[in-house]
Amino acid sequence: MPTIGVAIAIPEPWATELQDYRTSVGDTTAAHIPTHITLIPPAEVDDAELDAVTEHLAGAAAAVEPFDIHLRGTGTFRPISPVVFVTLAEGISACEVLADAVRQGPLAVELDYPYHPHVTIAHHLDDQALDRAFDELSAFDCRFAVDAFSLYVHDQRNGWQPTHQYALG
Repeated sequence: MPTIGVAIAIPEPWATELQDYRTSVGDTTAAHIPTHITLIPPAEVDDAELDAVTEHLAGAAAAVEPFDIHLRGTGTFRPISPVVFVTLAEGISACEVLADAVRQGPLAVELDYPYHPHVTIAHHLDDQALDRAFDELSAFDCRFAVDAFSLYVHDQRNGWQPTHQYALG
């Protein structure tokens, strides 16, 4: 049964910059995770349901208009979860609307935590590395337009691979 995820890809040059930073602080998982804002966390989907999932995602994308994202500064989920992330200064509500549209029908998944759009830059590291990431990227700032999101499938050798892209609007 494939494991899928649905996410907004961060465009270049910021995707590589943030992925390289994540690797530099010791988060070795970053090499196989494209820089993104999660809409659906990893979920197993039966092969027989993939067609229904892709059809559903196309419909969800058509129902949401393109929007802008402004990433600025850092945040953390500690002490609940050992994660440091780049925060959204603009685009939170649009991400919430999109995530709600995506998490319907065949992708009506239960979340472990309330949805909070973000870009992970350090995960499951010691406190010193998490503090370093929080401090060093506190001045991070970029803006970009979101006009699509992607379906990713996890591959044991190559990590998360985009298989479909869905245009908004």
